[in-house]
Amino acid sequence: MSPGRVTPAAAGPSLTVTQVKSGIGTKPKHRGTLRALGLHGIGTSNTLPDRPEIRGMIARVPHLIRVDQEEAR
Repeated sequence: MSPGRVTPAAAGPSLTVTQVKSGIGTKPKHRGTLRALGLHGIGTSNTLPDRPEIRGMIARVPHLIRVDQEEAR
């Protein structure tokens, strides 16, 4: 890991995003948002930092995902 890089766990609170519904049949922007969140199918999860950009992506596809908040360690 390079010295200038900060891991999500070290950056503060994080969000675990899990895809619970399929992106098939949704708008192309919704499918792109799922990919940007790092989700590739039902049941996949990704831990992301709790930032406004991530919250905005989550707000676009709330009907397709489940979000769990994790506390900072």
